[in-house]
Amino acid sequence: MPQNVDKILDHELLFREPEYQELFATKKAFEFNHPDEKIKQIVEWTKTEDYKEKNFKRDSLVVNPAKACQPLGAVFVANGFAKTMSFVHGSQGCVAYYRSHFSRHFKEPTSCVSSSMTEDAAVFGGLNNMIDGLANTYNLYKPDMIAVSTTCMAEVIGDDLNAFIKTSKEKGSIPAEFDVPFAHTPAFVGSHVTGYDNALLGILQHFWDGKSGTTPALTRTPNESINFIGGFDGFVVGNMKEIKRIFGLFGIDYTIICDPSTVWNTPTDGEFRMYDGGTTKEEVERALNAKATIVFQEFSCERTTKYIREKGQEVVVLNSPIGVAGTDKFLMELSRLTGKPVPAELERERGTLVDAMADSQAHLHGKRYALYGDPDQLLGLTQFLLELGAEPAHVLATNGDDKWASKVQALFNASPYGKNCKAYPKRDLWHMRSLLHTEPVDFLIGNTYGKYLERDVGTPLIRLVFPIFDRHHYHRLPTWGYEGGHRVLVNFLDEYFETLDANTIIPGKTDYSYDIIR
Repeated sequence: MPQNVDKILDHELLFREPEYQELFATKKAFEFNHPDEKIKQIVEWTKTEDYKEKNFKRDSLVVNPAKACQPLGAVFVANGFAKTMSFVHGSQGCVAYYRSHFSRHFKEPTSCVSSSMTEDAAVFGGLNNMIDGLANTYNLYKPDMIAVSTTCMAEVIGDDLNAFIKTSKEKGSIPAEFDVPFAHTPAFVGSHVTGYDNALLGILQHFWDGKSGTTPALTRTPNESINFIGGFDGFVVGNMKEIKRIFGLFGIDYTIICDPSTVWNTPTDGEFRMYDGGTTKEEVERALNAKATIVFQEFSCERTTKYIREKGQEVVVLNSPIGVAGTDKFLMELSRLTGKPVPAELERERGTLVDAMADSQAHLHGKRYALYGDPDQLLGLTQFLLELGAEPAHVLATNGDDKWASKVQALFNASPYGKNCKAYPKRDLWHMRSLLHTEPVDFLIGNTYGKYLERDVGTPLIRLVFPIFDRHHYHRLPTWGYEGGHRVLVNFLDEYFETLDANTIIPGKTDYSYDIIR
């Protein structure tokens, strides 16, 4: 074989060696044995209007959905609270997926344990797994709180988390007074944003409503503080830092409800931090008294928002402010709630973003984009593209509904650049493939999985959606606010210029626009 101690090849070169090429050809003939011409014919048909029409009539099959499952969102929430261990009641394999998914995106360890349900638990129920699992988690990892969620297996057989946790305490697995908030997060309905909502609601209800009836419910004593909830956000490390900076410039007394930004951004200094930062239990209880709560992701926090309003707080709901108008609205709401003027430093940042947009507008004006991702993030990106004079032609959210689509359409209607644009709720990436082949755009905005669309269709991919596995450290930079707008603008421009260079790179043939100055 070509790989030996005297000749070590990286993987992208190794598999080009003759031995491997022969192996691949033999494998292909054995497994498929379809004529290349027939395969090519079918592939070309899948790029046509006829196929797109049939594709969009699908109602019982999802192909490569642009979403993850509920428990992933629940694990995100648990990581946002101080010394809290996420405990997923279900199979070990499911939890391995949640841990690896976050670790691959954030390049940091993600702590999460499982009740390790197997076939016997699927038949007889997972109570014993819960009893043993909570005891092990409490004794091995020394958390201050264990946040419990579920997977498909536990939900299908109907395990009752509230009853199981009470029984576990009665059996002595954990102290009776130990905090174990919980949420049912069936993976076969909803998405990761639904799981985020359910898990966050479960924690607030646990502390505000009397810890499952074991203590008196808290009484709200209103004060002038402001709560902030960011929702499920793959750029939380950079974004939360930016939000804290903005609150600090205003001089606001605030509480972040669910802040995993530091546990996914720990230093390498010889100390392993299983827990780092996060919202404390005392801060959760204090949050009940806030004057108002600002929520950045309406569709990631629907039930939580309703619950907070029922407690008597004003709730300001926004949709991932990206760019000028979205950030303007956020800052004006902060000013209204606190009675404080927008700080001069932020006013200047607004001006520099507008200046940067004006500097680059000629390059992005009229360019057509296709976007997919979570509902709130897409609303923010769509608004910013329209501000730049670009056309967000296809905006697709597998976990978006008709209400979301109507909000996207309202953005289209408010801009001359939205005239030929359309929102696609409850659609997947195979639908997006048909759109890209039949109604081409200049650029695609999505996550790492979009690289297969880029290869198939040839549409350049801009990575601005969770998860991003094949690029490093994007999560450390903000996308929210004026500073986040700068970052997103540079992402748009970099891909535009890279594409322009690639299309004008042949000397003496296409290099008439291979310029030094742009």
